[in-house]
Amino acid sequence: MERIIIDTDPGVDDAHAIMMASAMAGVRIEALTAVAGNVGLDKTLANSCTILDILGEDTPVFAGCDSALVPGAEDAGHVHGEDGLGDVGFQPSKRPVEKEHASSALVRMAHESPGELTLVAIGPLTNLAVAVKLDPGLPALYKNLVIMGGAVDALGNTSNLTAEFNVYADPEAAHIVFSSWPEFTLVSWEATLAHGIPLEMFEQWQAIDSPRARFFSQISEKTVGYLTDVLGRSEIYGADGLAMAVALQPQIVRRAEQRPVMVELNGRHTRGQTTVDWSQRSGRPANANIIREVDLQQFHELMKLALT
Repeated sequence: MERIIIDTDPGVDDAHAIMMASAMAGVRIEALTAVAGNVGLDKTLANSCTILDILGEDTPVFAGCDSALVPGAEDAGHVHGEDGLGDVGFQPSKRPVEKEHASSALVRMAHESPGELTLVAIGPLTNLAVAVKLDPGLPALYKNLVIMGGAVDALGNTSNLTAEFNVYADPEAAHIVFSSWPEFTLVSWEATLAHGIPLEMFEQWQAIDSPRARFFSQISEKTVGYLTDVLGRSEIYGADGLAMAVALQPQIVRRAEQRPVMVELNGRHTRGQTTVDWSQRSGRPANANIIREVDLQQFHELMKLALT
């Protein structure tokens, strides 16, 4: 049994990633820890509960940090909808939220099951940074850490043009996590762009006759419109789904590179940039297993599985 904790800021692609984990045999979602990111914490927390209601999962939900360590970054409501789930207008969930703070829960669960839990971080890293500060020995207690974040070739998707959203949303948190974790897997924005989903395939998935597919079709409409009408793309991207696929089926990875990765905190034009020592000149040990290529067919199959 693969046991995972998902640190998340739902978010349409977060929803798809959570649905993927729920659909896979031999996987148990131990907890969702919500963080502010794509939209505010009140909404990411509500969305976490809504997604689990749709899936019928009896998974605890923990509320985490409601702002970055240094507040002020942009959100992504213009992509995911102002409510984070496509502005569909779901009725509020009646699911209770745990009283324990998400960062405390991340520490407690790791101590309760040392070496048994995989942590999949698909939002800003604020909750995890606070957890590491609470317990500097935390990295040794997790089996794996998989992060969706970073623009390793400086092809960013924020107003700081070389920065990826999850890292840019809280650069200080990313710096703490990257500096504290001796080894983690990084699924970057460039990896996401390299593994797109043709629009025709995506439309076929939306037509699947299942509650999951109908839910995802509803929440995706705004995001698809942004990608096709505003950005002029002919593909749909599943950043968080790709990270989840790598976390749960690591054999889909076809090419990865181990390199030191750092986070720029001060640059006028580069704050939030993930700086990779590609030529290994810094003398730093490699901390990131950077995913460059996965089996595209298998990835698409896992994305489809989430909707059936």
